[in-house]
Amino acid sequence: VCVVIQVAWHWGYIVPAANPVAQSMATVRVMTFNTKQGVADAQQIVETIREEHIEVLAMQEVSSDLLNRLNDGGIADYLPYSVTPQLTWHDNGGVNVLYSAYPLQETTENLIPIESSSIPAATVVLNGRKVRFGSVHPFSPRPRNQGLWNKSLDSIAQLRHYDNNESYVLMGDFNATWDHASFRYLLGDRFTDAGQSAGEGLHMTFPAVFPIAEIDHIIYDKGVRATDLATKRIQGSDHLALLATLTIA
Repeated sequence: VCVVIQVAWHWGYIVPAANPVAQSMATVRVMTFNTKQGVADAQQIVETIREEHIEVLAMQEVSSDLLNRLNDGGIADYLPYSVTPQLTWHDNGGVNVLYSAYPLQETTENLIPIESSSIPAATVVLNGRKVRFGSVHPFSPRPRNQGLWNKSLDSIAQLRHYDNNESYVLMGDFNATWDHASFRYLLGDRFTDAGQSAGEGLHMTFPAVFPIAEIDHIIYDKGVRATDLATKRIQGSDHLALLATLTIA
């Protein structure tokens, strides 16, 4: 009985969710990656961007030193546009950053008030549709951070009520799995988790050496669909990078 319940509970990991096919669609390759306080291999990040044709990149726990190493490694050759917040006292191991191959509109260093790392966000026009990307990293649910973890996820959940004329894509280390009620509350009836709906199985991202938890996510609005989910090991980090192809209807 328990096995049957678990299979039904995780059905979206087995069979992709139904999604109407539009006549005109655009695709974009995306990646999210927690860099472990900026010690990840910058050259391998740039090589992954090139090899995987990444067009929008969200990273977490980024240090000033990593930003310099990425610049030296030529990240601007592939992703010339970016948003990087200022360091604050409540940063969670470093700042979140957002890189793009496309010009960024309506950029902000902090999408919403939140008691964890600021959420850099920007709008990209794809297929004539505005898609607002953000890089997120709420606190981890350790005993001393339990309240902050809940507050962080609740803050992100407020985006469910934001402008419906834009489609949101939030990528990052959510420090939560789909089985957490707080994460499902964040999704509500507006957002969809790529892993839980693509029908491509589990994509564990933490810890990198022997991943047993799917805490890095790509979540998105109606009219967006994820396929080709994959994880990739990048040296220096305790997380795996999560990659996907998004189709924008």
